[in-house]
Order: sequence, then structure tokens, then C-alpha cells
Amino acid sequence: MDHYPCCHLIRIKKGKFSIQHIVTLSFDDGFLKSNLKIAEIYERYNLSACFNVIATGADDSFVSPDSGQGNIPKGNFELWNDLQSRGHEIMPHGFKHANKSKIPFEEAQTLIIDCLDIFQAKLDGFDPRHSIFNFPYNQSTPELEVWLPSVLAAYRRSGGGLNQLPYPGMTKLTTTGFGPENCEAHLDQEIEQLLSAPSGWLIYNTHGLDNEGWGPIGTSYLDELLYRLTAIETVSILPAGKALGVCK
Repeated sequence: MDHYPCCHLIRIKKGKFSIQHIVTLSFDDGFLKSNLKIAEIYERYNLSACFNVIATGADDSFVSPDSGQGNIPKGNFELWNDLQSRGHEIMPHGFKHANKSKIPFEEAQTLIIDCLDIFQAKLDGFDPRHSIFNFPYNQSTPELEVWLPSVLAAYRRSGGGLNQLPYPGMTKLTTTGFGPENCEAHLDQEIEQLLSAPSGWLIYNTHGLDNEGWGPIGTSYLDELLYRLTAIETVSILPAGKALGVCK
């Protein structure tokens, strides 16, 4: 697989400062109402949001796997293509949001392939080699992690939100989150920890806005957070694929 250069991010200039900290808010599940609001807020700051969506989430046959999703309406690929055309990042989050750590390897592998097939058929320009698979529940297995880099650029799983700055060949991304209630206080703590370090990349997994989904954040909080972070000279707010350097 071809790997794209990533270390140039450390040399990005913001005024006279070099970027030392990257923040990725990783929004899962593809909630329609929330994602439209998130995109609008990110666009106010000329930023790209990071959306990870379920391949069949908008289908009539989709059955919510847990109370964190309930019957919250999800976007379809018409929306994902529109948001992508506006500069936002759309990445796969599973065929039906199955917990891959609780099913046999062959079944998990088939579900991932089926997910990628739908993305290739419905998302403009999608190429698995330039994409990141975001594990549902952030749960994977050693066998899947050995196999996935032969199919995709990288994968996201649990393991803590603080990562090294992107480097060539980086395939394993780890994330953190908090729920089921509002996660703002926890996210603030993670950002404080990131900024207290000399450098690093925070990948924080959240879902919807206000009351949508597991561990949501508020609409006004997101706006204020982006306002605050964009004012810090050493911080860059990037979707995961762009940070990693895999997106065209």
C-alpha cells in the first residue's frame, strides 16, 4: 500500500509558530440533525469536520444496535456526498455498527468488506486505501488489526486519546470518549492534557450535539471550543484522514 507523507504537518506555520498539537473531534454514527449543525459550525471557522458513518444507517432495514442510537435519524449518501464536496471528511464506521470484538474474525471481516463496498458504490471518489476504518464501540481484535492495513490506510480503536504526531506508515489511531451523558468536561480535560504536552495529536470520539447520541456535546460548546482552539497558534484542528495525510 502507498503511504502518503505526514510529517510535513509539524512544519505547518500559523503565523510565526509551528504546529505542535493536532485536535481531531471524531463524530460517529451519522446523525442527520447533528451533522448538519456540526458542518455549519466548522464552516464558520473554515474547518473540515470528521464524520464516521454507518454504511446502512439510513436504510429502512437498519436496526439500532443500542440505546445510544435509538431511533435518531441518520443521513444518507446524498448528504455525505454533499458534505464531502464542502470539504468535510466522510469515513466508514461499519456496515451495521456491530461490535467486532464479539463476533468471529471471518464475520467481522465480511462486515467490513461489505461496508467498504457500499462506500465505493455510493461515496464519490472513495478509495479504501485512502480511508480510515473507525471501529464501532472502538473495539477491535489483534487479527483484524493485522489484516486491516492491507486494505485501508489506517484504523481507529480505543486506547487513549493522545497519539503521537502523524508519521509515515502510521496505521493505528487510538481514541477516547465519555458517556452516556454530556462529555464536555471530559473533553476539556483531554484538551488540557494535550496542550500541556510538548506535542501530540488528540483524537476524541464523540457523536451528536445536545441530546443526540452517546456522550454528546452542546451546540454552543462546540462553537466556543473551535473559537478558542483556532486562537491558539500551535494548534491545528484537522479531520483524521487529512492529519494522517491519506486523503487526496
